[in-house]
Amino acid sequence: MDANALLLLSGYSVAIVAASLLGGWLPGIVTMTHTRTQMVMSLVAGLILGVALYHLLPHGLARISSPNAVETAVWWMMLGLILMLLLLRLFHFHQHDFSGEERDRGPDVHSMSWIGIALGMALHTVTEGIALGASIRVGWAYEDGMGWAGLGVFLAIFLHKPLDALSITSIMQAAGLSLCARTVVNVGFAMLCPVVALLTFWGAGLLGPWEGQVIGCTLTFAAGAFLCISLSDLLPEIHFHRHDRGKLTASFLIGIGLAYALHFVESGALHP
Repeated sequence: MDANALLLLSGYSVAIVAASLLGGWLPGIVTMTHTRTQMVMSLVAGLILGVALYHLLPHGLARISSPNAVETAVWWMMLGLILMLLLLRLFHFHQHDFSGEERDRGPDVHSMSWIGIALGMALHTVTEGIALGASIRVGWAYEDGMGWAGLGVFLAIFLHKPLDALSITSIMQAAGLSLCARTVVNVGFAMLCPVVALLTFWGAGLLGPWEGQVIGCTLTFAAGAFLCISLSDLLPEIHFHRHDRGKLTASFLIGIGLAYALHFVESGALHP
């Protein structure tokens, strides 16, 4: 394993763990308003959508070496989208708005509701970890040690992870679980993405001549999952909310613009 790649992955991992822990502790630190929460969700939805289309899909397609590479990429992307959709339907875990206004409405939370949400978020996080590890692997193994490998994927995870952790710990708090239990789950959840990313980066090196093909399919699969995640946040928060549509739409477009800008930074176009 390249020492520089390991250092980059370690830096990303520390930041992701910190962001996830902060999100899990957020309910006890500050009260997020409904509007602020929706704006953050819209921004992240745009960023994840942009990362899927500007980063994961092109890199994945470039690694699939077959006469019908485009068709293969589309099938893997569709598989990722469908699997994430099924997870969303099964676990109902992509609920992020636990602002003070929402809590005042008195949501009905079963004492075991957090388990389904935590499991769904964990499977969702595994997808993110695979995407991060594969993205860094592509940057360093195929593009001569690109200094900002996986930057777009990292930022999408970094900005999204606090919302995921907030969902889990807020449901646990509403279900009456202790601070100790919430902390244990929060720490375990925060560590999951970096561990999966490291295993993906390391495991890809054991594939030999199949590495490029597997990484390509993995990245397009992750692109499909990211598309589903983005749209699951985007449609409710922009299309169905009558209030603050201008702000939410602007936040969404800023997220897409950020992903596009990161595409140039990651590829080194800004630093020839």
